[in-house]
Amino acid sequence: MTTALEDLVTRIREWGTALGFQAVGVAEVDLRRDEQYLARWLELGRHGEMHYMARHGERRSRPARLVPGTISVICARMDYLPDAADAWRILDDREKAFVSRYALGRDYHKVLRGRLRQLARRIAEHYGDFSHRVFVDSAPVLEKALARNAGLGWIGKHTNLLHREAGSWFFLGEIYTDIPLPADKPVDEHCGTCTACIDICPTGAIVAPYELDARRCVSYLTIELRGSIPEEFRRAMGNRIYGCDDCQLVCPWNKFAKTAAEPDFAIRHLLDDVSLAELFGWSENTFLAKTEGSAIRRIGYERWLRNIAVALGNASDSGEAIAALKRRRNDPSALVREHVQWALRQHLPPAPDAKTEN
Repeated sequence: MTTALEDLVTRIREWGTALGFQAVGVAEVDLRRDEQYLARWLELGRHGEMHYMARHGERRSRPARLVPGTISVICARMDYLPDAADAWRILDDREKAFVSRYALGRDYHKVLRGRLRQLARRIAEHYGDFSHRVFVDSAPVLEKALARNAGLGWIGKHTNLLHREAGSWFFLGEIYTDIPLPADKPVDEHCGTCTACIDICPTGAIVAPYELDARRCVSYLTIELRGSIPEEFRRAMGNRIYGCDDCQLVCPWNKFAKTAAEPDFAIRHLLDDVSLAELFGWSENTFLAKTEGSAIRRIGYERWLRNIAVALGNASDSGEAIAALKRRRNDPSALVREHVQWALRQHLPPAPDAKTEN
């Protein structure tokens, strides 16, 4: 039986490669160490407004609690790095908008979920009916810990998964299954004494090696946070309007990352090199049309404008930035108006006092 299951794992890897995954592994489901880490992280409140991180309890760290009968987890990764404009050039040009590389193409949830379902069908055709569920960042799953257990990489000091030959520019997906597949072995860690990701973080969100305070993270502030962005972080956000890639851009292992071959991850609507003023001028209908099928749509139009307003406040004192902000001074959204007012204060001198001294 063991030989048959080992053969099945070999076939699963082959089918996964044919479906566009760069690596497939099998994870054993003991996540007790990660459960302790998660409990401490939650106790410290580092999840911010992501209340769902605490709501699911042990179902996140104990796969069989989430999907009864789960014995093994098939983990897969797919590269997403697009052939985009140089990220450092965009970050240095404060008239431009920086969008995290993962969000420049089609929504990865849809792409990976579809491929994993195809993989599950191939398994069923060969093995017979089996119990399974497919997940892509869509349920209480410790995906990085499982991928580590499956030998797909190690968790770096920035808390992203890293691989010596692929860096970190990839998505992860899982198939929870009741097939007792032989598990892969985790790989060794290779961060060494490097602290580049910690040093580069614009808001100091990587508070210690392997420890992230999401409340300070630009990705959290621009995507997960629903209300007002704390003023203490606005200047440090620069022109990052959706996510932040700094810790990945500076990571030495990403020199081995390859440009994605998947057509769905190709850049849409030139969002890798576009001006803030142009994006701030989008109507809601334009926003919905341009972000159809994109992960960006999840934040909605209001937060999209909120984020761009902050970036325009950090732009150079150009007439274009100020004019764009002034046009939204009376935006229907109180959230947008508040961030526009802050942004204008970064450019315009304070109004003189009504009283003047003689």
